[in-house]
Amino acid sequence: MIAYTITVQDHCRPVGSWLRLLLPTAPAGYLHQLLKKGHLAVNGATVRESTLLLLSDRVTLKESARTHQFLAAAAPFLDILFEDSWLVAINKPPGLPMHPAAEVGPDNLVDLATAILQERALLHDPDHPSTLRLRPINRLDRGTSGAVLLAKSSNAAGMFGRMVMEEGLGKLYLAVVSGRLPGKGEISAPVEGKEAMTVFSSLYTGRETSLVALWPQTGRMHQLRQHLRHIGHPIIADRRYGGKPLPTYAGHALHAFRTWFRHPDSGQNVDICAPLPEGFLDLVQATAGPSFEQLLAELPRLTPP
Repeated sequence: MIAYTITVQDHCRPVGSWLRLLLPTAPAGYLHQLLKKGHLAVNGATVRESTLLLLSDRVTLKESARTHQFLAAAAPFLDILFEDSWLVAINKPPGLPMHPAAEVGPDNLVDLATAILQERALLHDPDHPSTLRLRPINRLDRGTSGAVLLAKSSNAAGMFGRMVMEEGLGKLYLAVVSGRLPGKGEISAPVEGKEAMTVFSSLYTGRETSLVALWPQTGRMHQLRQHLRHIGHPIIADRRYGGKPLPTYAGHALHAFRTWFRHPDSGQNVDICAPLPEGFLDLVQATAGPSFEQLLAELPRLTPP
């Protein structure tokens, strides 16, 4: 058996996503079989792909020659949270744009994710190069981190586009904001002349910053960033909307932590959780101090107030 202990970087990561990071070149079917046959256990118990790993969990993986072969492969550029034949969900790092942007160079989420999936397909079928082209189902600002859904075909993009229009995506964001913001409530303020509403709940109030959970009820551009400025608590490092500068942070302290929806093909409910990036974790720890681990333990149980 190979044993691992879950660190803060993988807190709230789905087991399936953790396996993809551990064995990045392994076929999806092989990863499914590891779980189905009970070759992977968490704290001694068998688990599902969707099971969330928590800080200090002990993961054991049965050893085999094939597993060791995949362990030796290089890790991918991007963090895959969920994948099926229709879509892939990526944990976007802060500072990476969705599409090419002249001011930050050629790297962008769509092209990088497309290249990774094409290279992986080529490993398993060298005679048939992949023509895959990913299409965004939802988008995040360049400075925002967290879960982004990408469709694997034009058919999938249309199917998920209709689902978003008719049913929407459930979204939970986390933000570190300036000042002491206690309690919970609603922020109702127009964005670019259109009605906009955000539900919020303060998770921890520190001396100079607060960690806040946000559930957008509408989908206006920069809604959360503008709403937090509107109530006098701008997001840390969000200089466009009055946030305190933080030169060491690649984006701003806003993270798309959870996204959920009804899969239009299977009809099943899908709930995707995106672990917090390292810089965001540092800000949360600075805010919460000795309550840091207790605060992390509460994150998987968050519900709207």
